Amino acid sequence: MGISYIILIVLAIVAVWLIATYNGLVKGKNQVDEAYSDIDVQLKRRYDLIPNLVETVKGYMTHEQGTLTKVTEARTSAMAVHDNKDATLAQREQAENMLSSTLKSLFAVSENYPDLKASQNFLQLQDELSDTENKIQAARRFYNGNVRDFNTKIQVFPTNMIAGALKFTKYDFFQAADGEKQNVQVKF
Repeated sequence: MGISYIILIVLAIVAVWLIATYNGLVKGKNQVDEAYSDIDVQLKRRYDLIPNLVETVKGYMTHEQGTLTKVTEARTSAMAVHDNKDATLAQREQAENMLSSTLKSLFAVSENYPDLKASQNFLQLQDELSDTENKIQAARRFYNGNVRDFNTKIQVFPTNMIAGALKFTKYDFFQAADGEKQNVQVKF
């Protein structure tokens, strides 16, 4: 076996490794994008449930119009950021965390309205919204897991050389805002 065969074998091995590495990076990027899309699906579901919840609550909570207005405004703001293709992940997180916070306030205030708490429609909407919030959290954890795997992949040697040359960049993690880490306080 001549030196040219050895060079061809080495080049073939390098080519196969490059192709496998590139395909792995593309697969990882697509998994992160898919995970982000899963978050979008759950956020859309939440946006669709909120108007129904607000309408159900309106009839019972005549003295809490400020809370309902805040929920509606937070939903509108979150949807605007969500639909803005140029919005950063941090801007999206902030808008979504604001919406989550106002929803918690709404549910806390609803405790003072026994007729509302007994309303089957309200209970069903509250359950659906709670289920959606849980799904959003699960989708965020799934996204963060994919981000971790992808970011690790593009940072380790020797994949980092190919990732850098092909302009693969790190993704940011979804993080809880400072307000999300504290209990909601309702004052009357």
